[in-house]
Amino acid sequence: MTIDRERLAALAAEPHFYRGRYRNRERVPRRGLGDLLRWQMAPGRRFPKGRRYTLLRPDGHLLIDPPAQPQLVWLGHASFLFQYRGLNVLTDPVLSERASPFRLVGPKRYTPPALTVSEMPPIHLVLISHNHYDHLDEATVRQLHRRFGDKLRFCMPMGLRRWFEKRGIHNLVELDWWQSASLSANNEVFCLPAQHFSGRTATDTNTSLWCSWLLDMDGFRFYFGGDTGYGRVFQDIGELFAPIDLALLPIGAYDPRWFMAPVHVAPEEAVKIHQDIGARQSVAMHWGTFVLTDEPMDEPPRRLRMALENQGLSESVFRVMQHGEVWSPS
Repeated sequence: MTIDRERLAALAAEPHFYRGRYRNRERVPRRGLGDLLRWQMAPGRRFPKGRRYTLLRPDGHLLIDPPAQPQLVWLGHASFLFQYRGLNVLTDPVLSERASPFRLVGPKRYTPPALTVSEMPPIHLVLISHNHYDHLDEATVRQLHRRFGDKLRFCMPMGLRRWFEKRGIHNLVELDWWQSASLSANNEVFCLPAQHFSGRTATDTNTSLWCSWLLDMDGFRFYFGGDTGYGRVFQDIGELFAPIDLALLPIGAYDPRWFMAPVHVAPEEAVKIHQDIGARQSVAMHWGTFVLTDEPMDEPPRRLRMALENQGLSESVFRVMQHGEVWSPS
């Protein structure tokens, strides 16, 4: 499971920053305000009905004293608690009622988060994929920092360090695509590409980077896909890092395709990513918590099952978890 460091360095040297903005590795259609209005104001268009799913309550003893094998808890959307060999990791923690800069306006959470910050075991590492409000939540970040202080390290793509430092957070790892940082003698974190975009206001589009993450933990490889459209980059990731033991991959927020395809995979494309990166086990995310796009909330898992069947794959290799479920891959 050695990594081709020379190829990694060559990929890292490829330019993707131009005139103060980051770019995807492949050219993708740009969607401006006119496209957004065309989608939002289409005749007869309505957001699908929200749905609250069954919420399981994790056993606190399992979280404080997890088993020796890797353990995963789905908190909702792209937020997971991953535990392995004494390391507790959160991915894109968003625990607020809305994925929005406003408390009363914006996408509403339909299923509560499976854990509050006060119920979590000591968190050592947080992986942030990009700065959209459904992936970077200021209230949750502040709560985590208040509880765990500088013992907690945040990993982020380029351009986000200042956002954290302005909030008094300084234990930070900021990386560009294909770069890595050592977390300990046996743990290394890699910032890897995704096909997406960034921005929290009308004027800061793509001024910070977006990414996926890979944790190499003494030979066990954990991949967090972040938010992404489908591209050739996943073949590169697979060639460098396969086999990946556990991958978290998005399956929702994909309709209408003319607008969303460049930046959000459909379930069929999520299965392609699973295959491209050489994942032994994948888990679905980015569905079932917020209504962000036009597909019904319960459609992504159904399409995922059909896509797996069409590829001759068992449902067990690409798992759909319940909110709050505690699960260890076999």
